[in-house]
Amino acid sequence: MKEFGAEVARRYIERINLIRASRNLDELLALPGLHGHLLKGDRAGQFAIRLTGYMRLIFTEQASPPPGVCIEEVSKHYED
Repeated sequence: MKEFGAEVARRYIERINLIRASRNLDELLALPGLHGHLLKGDRAGQFAIRLTGYMRLIFTEQASPPPGVCIEEVSKHYED
């Protein structure tokens, strides 16, 4: 996370805590300010939430026990 800077690192930790505290994916994606959404195209099946104005956290939902998420990457929006 060092290459992204302190603000992105701080937001990353906040988002991980929000993911852990959410009862389900719908609750997480509905949180204001995260701009959570399902991705399309090559990233179909993945989700994104905002870290900062231009950085996002991309993850997939894991249904196998125990249910949870798999963090795929932190990236600049539209850089893919």
